[in-house]
Amino acid sequence: MQFPESWLREFCNPPIGSAELAETLTMGGFEVEERRPAAPPFTRIVVGEIKEAVQHPNADRLRVCQVDAGQGALLNIVCGAPNARVGIKVPCALVGAELPPGEDGKPFLIKLGKLRGVESQGMLCSARELQLSEDHGGLLELAADAPIGVDVREVLKLDDTLLTLKLTPNLAHGLSVYGVARELAALTGAPLKPRTVAPVEVAFADKLPVKVEAPELCGRFSGRIVRGVDTKVATPAWMVERLARCGQRSVTPLVDISNYVMFEYGQPSHIFDLDKIHGGLTVRWGKAGEQLKLLNGNTISVDDKVGVIADAREVESLAGIMGGDATAVSDDTRNIYVEAAFWWPEAVQGRSRRFNFSTDAGHRYERGVDPSRTVEIIERITQLIVEICGGQAGAMDDQILRVPEALPVTLRVARAARVIGMPLTQAQCVDALRRLGFALTEGDGTLTIVPPPHRFDLLIEEDLIEEVARLIGFNNLPTT
Repeated sequence: MQFPESWLREFCNPPIGSAELAETLTMGGFEVEERRPAAPPFTRIVVGEIKEAVQHPNADRLRVCQVDAGQGALLNIVCGAPNARVGIKVPCALVGAELPPGEDGKPFLIKLGKLRGVESQGMLCSARELQLSEDHGGLLELAADAPIGVDVREVLKLDDTLLTLKLTPNLAHGLSVYGVARELAALTGAPLKPRTVAPVEVAFADKLPVKVEAPELCGRFSGRIVRGVDTKVATPAWMVERLARCGQRSVTPLVDISNYVMFEYGQPSHIFDLDKIHGGLTVRWGKAGEQLKLLNGNTISVDDKVGVIADAREVESLAGIMGGDATAVSDDTRNIYVEAAFWWPEAVQGRSRRFNFSTDAGHRYERGVDPSRTVEIIERITQLIVEICGGQAGAMDDQILRVPEALPVTLRVARAARVIGMPLTQAQCVDALRRLGFALTEGDGTLTIVPPPHRFDLLIEEDLIEEVARLIGFNNLPTT
C-alpha cells in the first residue's frame, strides 16, 4: 500500500523525521518497503496565469502567451500545448529554472530564447515535464485559487514523501492511512486525531428496498439514496493529487470519492446509478448460468460459490470485488445509491483469482474489514458527494445480520516472556496492549482483552504475544 507521508501526519504527527518514522513502522511490523520523494528536484517554477494567448505568426501549432508569474511585467512565452488558453493557472518555469533531470541525468536549464522568431521568456510546463505523471496531453492546470508567483513545489506540496508498505495478510487493519496512523500512535505515543464524521442533513425518507438472503456472505449492509448529483463537475485538485500519490488515477468524481475514502479509512464502497436499478437489490449467492458484465469490461459466469448483488432483472455486482456495468454511474447520472457492507472474508477469498483479476476492494475484504463502520463510511462519502457534486441525501438504511463476535483472549505474562525470549513484566504487557487501545482486565500474571471490531484477527494467546513483541519493538529484542 502506497500513500503520502503528509496524509499520515494529518492523523498522527510524532516529532520524528521521515526516516525515523519509516524505521518505527518497520520495527512495529509494518514494513516500509520503499520511501521516495513525491517529486524530483526542480527550481524556479512558479504559478503563472495566462492573460492572453494569440496565434504565433509563423507557426500553426504554437501560441504566444502573456503570462503573469508575479514578476511585475507580464512574460512573453511561446507555448505549443493544446490547452494553453486565457484564465488558467499553470506551472511557469522562469529564465534560470532547472527542470528535473532527463535520461542523461542532467537537469534541463531554461534560458531566454526565440521560437520561430518570437522571444520566449520562460516555459509553461506539463505534468510530464515536471515528472509528476506521464500526462503530456497539455499544460498541468492548477487550482483557480493558486496564488500567482508562488513556488509550485509549495502549492502542490511536492516536498512530500511517498511510503510503500508491505503488509502481511494479518495486518488488514493497516490497509488505510487512518489504520497506519493508529499504529503509529501506538508505537510512538503521539496523539491520534479522532475520526469525527458529522451526519449529513437528511432531506427525504425514501429507501431502496434491499434484502440480504445470505448472512454467511454479507453480515452487514448499509446504504442510502442521494438525489440530484452533478457528475460532470471536476474532481478537486487536492483529491486528484492525493489519489495519484496512492498510485490511483482519477476517473470520475463519484468513483474518486469512493476510492479516496477507501484509502482514508480502509472500507471499500460502491455507488450505483439508482435509475438503472430495477426494483430493489438482493444480496445472495449466484446461480449457475448467471452472467455479469463487470466495470472492467469482462463478462463472467457465476455460480453458487460466488456472492452477488442482483436487482429484479439481473446480477448487478460481484460481492466485495467489483461492480457491474449495467448500473455504473456516468455523466448522465443524477440519482445514486451509495453502499458499504461487511462481507465475510471467507466468502470473498479466492474469487478474484478465479476470474483472473484483483481489485483494491477484494484485497481488503478477503483479509477482513471493520464491520462497525459502514454507516460512518457512508456518512463520510455522502459528505464529500454533497460538497463536490451537490445533491440531497436520503435516510440511512442499515441492516446488521451477523458480524464477528468479539471473544475474550487471555495472555499469560510468563508464557509471553518465554515465547518472545526476553524478560517481561506485567506492566510492560499492560502498557503495550493499552497503547493499542485495547480495554483489558488484569489477573494474577494474566491479561484478558476483548478485541475491538477492527481487530477480529485476535483469536488466541499467540496473537496477543505478537502484539506485545512488536509494540516493544523487534529491534529491542535481545540477540540470544
